[in-house]
Amino acid sequence: MNDIRNREDIELLVNSFYDKVRVDNTIGYIFNNVAAVDWIIHLPKMYSFWETVLLDKRSFKGNPMVAHIQLSRKTEMNQTHFDKWLKLWNATIDEHFKGNIAKEAQQRGKNIAGLMLHKIKNYKN
Repeated sequence: MNDIRNREDIELLVNSFYDKVRVDNTIGYIFNNVAAVDWIIHLPKMYSFWETVLLDKRSFKGNPMVAHIQLSRKTEMNQTHFDKWLKLWNATIDEHFKGNIAKEAQQRGKNIAGLMLHKIKNYKN
């Protein structure tokens, strides 16, 4: 297995991850029903987000924190949801990649999930 090296690898990671998310019993409904994600629009944003985070390409523009806080107004998003997100994220990375950037992707996923959950909790309080 190779490490995450380029945009094509990011696209494989993101597509494979969201294939799992869409059918997951714990978080799938948030994406499919509550957020009603338009995947044609969302996936390229996620490619750019992770390309920026992992490959330092600076291709992402946006504020994912605001989007998630707004989504948390529509449905509960708690530790269980973020734990499942992270479990699926890590499993997807492990299925496709091995190396320093793959490890970094898992660490960044953990950090992002923790920060988002923290911000959502504090926003509601």
